[in-house]
Amino acid sequence: MRSIVSINIGKPFKVQYDMDRNFRSAIQKRPVTGKTYLDFLGFEGDQVADLRYHGGRDKAVCVYSVDHFPFWEKELSQSLSPGAFGENLTLKNVNEHEVRIGDIFKIGEAEVQCSQPRQPCHKLNKVFNYQKMACRVQTTGYSGFYMRVLKPGWLQSSDPFELLKPDPHGISVDDANRLMHEDKKNSSKLKKILSLEALSQEWRDIYEKRLNVALKILK
Repeated sequence: MRSIVSINIGKPFKVQYDMDRNFRSAIQKRPVTGKTYLDFLGFEGDQVADLRYHGGRDKAVCVYSVDHFPFWEKELSQSLSPGAFGENLTLKNVNEHEVRIGDIFKIGEAEVQCSQPRQPCHKLNKVFNYQKMACRVQTTGYSGFYMRVLKPGWLQSSDPFELLKPDPHGISVDDANRLMHEDKKNSSKLKKILSLEALSQEWRDIYEKRLNVALKILK
């Protein structure tokens, strides 16, 4: 059964790496207790440091599965806690193969919809002190995903993560990841994923550019 392990929020602060270097980020989030309000732009009290790449309606909620933690703990030789990947929701019994772009879930009073996979960035390398981290997230497919908020409301970690309406197209987060990172020139799959109204604008723009290139090559 899908369930919430924790709800995590954070504010931007300086993260130190390489002994004397630092960057500003809100990637390290901490679990909160009690009811938390989720609005169209995210959880109350949660912030992002770089609005160019994070936040916004399509990426209001970042989700990661605790099921991946044992793999990463072995890979990194360190223990991990909820919020370690900068996720707002740490979930259990959820994976990228099963969740589809467009799936709608109910959590407490709120309703949310999967919009895109999470794109691994260089900050993961610095936070975990592992230069291959972003690349490993990409190759393993353990990316997590983003959700937009369709209906704001109060929720708490004891609430179920309930699939309210599965997307009929059946394109999973893992499918989207593979198309982004591996099968980049597959025009038929690009057309299929671009038919999804739920797909985020950011990933739509990337896929559209690739489709245009692929169609030119075919000509």
